[in-house]
Amino acid sequence: MIENNKGWKKTSSNVSLSEVHRSIDVPQTGGFWKKFSAFIGPGLMVAVGYMDPGNWATDIAGGAKFGYTLLSVILISNLFAMLLQHLSLKLGIATGRDLAQACRDAYSRPVSFILWILAEVAIAACDLAEVIGAAVALNLLFNIPLTYGIVITAIDVIFILFLQNKGFRIIEVIVGGLILIILLCFGYEMIVTNPDWFGVAKGLIPNQQIVVNPEMLYIAIGILGATVMPHNLYLHSSIVQTRKIENTSVAKKSAIKFATIDSTASLFIAFFINAAILIMAAATFHFTDNQHVADITDAYHLLDPILGVKLAGLFFAVALLAAGQNSTLTGTLAGQIVMEGFLNIKLKPWLRRLITRLIAIIPALIVAIIYGERGTSDLLVLSQVILSLQLSFAVVPLVAFTSSKLKMGEFVNSNLIKYTAWVVAVIIISLNAYLLFDTIF
Repeated sequence: MIENNKGWKKTSSNVSLSEVHRSIDVPQTGGFWKKFSAFIGPGLMVAVGYMDPGNWATDIAGGAKFGYTLLSVILISNLFAMLLQHLSLKLGIATGRDLAQACRDAYSRPVSFILWILAEVAIAACDLAEVIGAAVALNLLFNIPLTYGIVITAIDVIFILFLQNKGFRIIEVIVGGLILIILLCFGYEMIVTNPDWFGVAKGLIPNQQIVVNPEMLYIAIGILGATVMPHNLYLHSSIVQTRKIENTSVAKKSAIKFATIDSTASLFIAFFINAAILIMAAATFHFTDNQHVADITDAYHLLDPILGVKLAGLFFAVALLAAGQNSTLTGTLAGQIVMEGFLNIKLKPWLRRLITRLIAIIPALIVAIIYGERGTSDLLVLSQVILSLQLSFAVVPLVAFTSSKLKMGEFVNSNLIKYTAWVVAVIIISLNAYLLFDTIF
């Protein structure tokens, strides 16, 4: 291994996601909107991870039990996400490496191997949420038993393999379409729930109760884990490299600008959806005798009777199914990126997907058979706490790499971004350490 002029130990000449690397043309001339349109897509795919079924469980539990109080956690988590995703896309565009490749190049083999294992655990936890969420949605919409629904989710391997052969833009368009469905569904939910908008605004202001109340803190950390997804940092640093840009400083600066706008705007959509889930749960359940509602199935069955409408539950389930399928697409890519980047091993996409999905299906099936719906709901919340615990191991390398002048050159973080990013990393580490301590003792 030899050092290159950017301070990296180059261990591989492979590019990230080689089958779609620089496959999408970027216009060299034209106005802002023409150029920006070429960069729309990766941000939406990353935003999917911020509205997956795991978020639903924590948002419903938080809203039903504590009203609008935890809205501030969703807001802060999204602000964290916007910053970290900016760093992720900047790493990919400026260096030509995704985060997994960068870790492999910068760290020793034992350290890289540990980081790979932790990344795989995070992806498995995320996939677990997708499996359970999609199975629950199939049960609610078509009355398919939960165990059968879990098995059916394995079939999407074939669908994803078909999509990957059609080009990356096709996947981005489908993801955008499913997000639009979710957005419309929750727009309807906001109309029929008619929340207390003053209470909503007040909930966006942080409350010290969140730190003092252990139960509230547990759900808050779950929301953080469900919002800022570790696998998304690996994903984003790779998929931004699907754009065909010139290898010049000017082209890279332009790409970083447009990719950041795409990412930030997409995460605003994710914030609205996450906030809408919590607001819906708070307005419907917290101020009635249903504060105990903490899972997706109960929420579905109680929405129509409490609100006195007929479509709230249906739209809720449709949005859940769309969220589960969307997360499946991005989870597939994240798994491929992590394995190829850390191990420099290429597996066929269908084989990689099958392995990831089986890791998630087995525990979900066991819990569904033994404990039923209640057990899978608890498993859904637990998966988000696991994601939160893994988050530090992706955030710290990302901040370290993008703050290094030797590795990033002129694209290194400014002092403001560097210190802000390290504060975010310390907050995440501290919250996770507290959660771990509280769980053990």
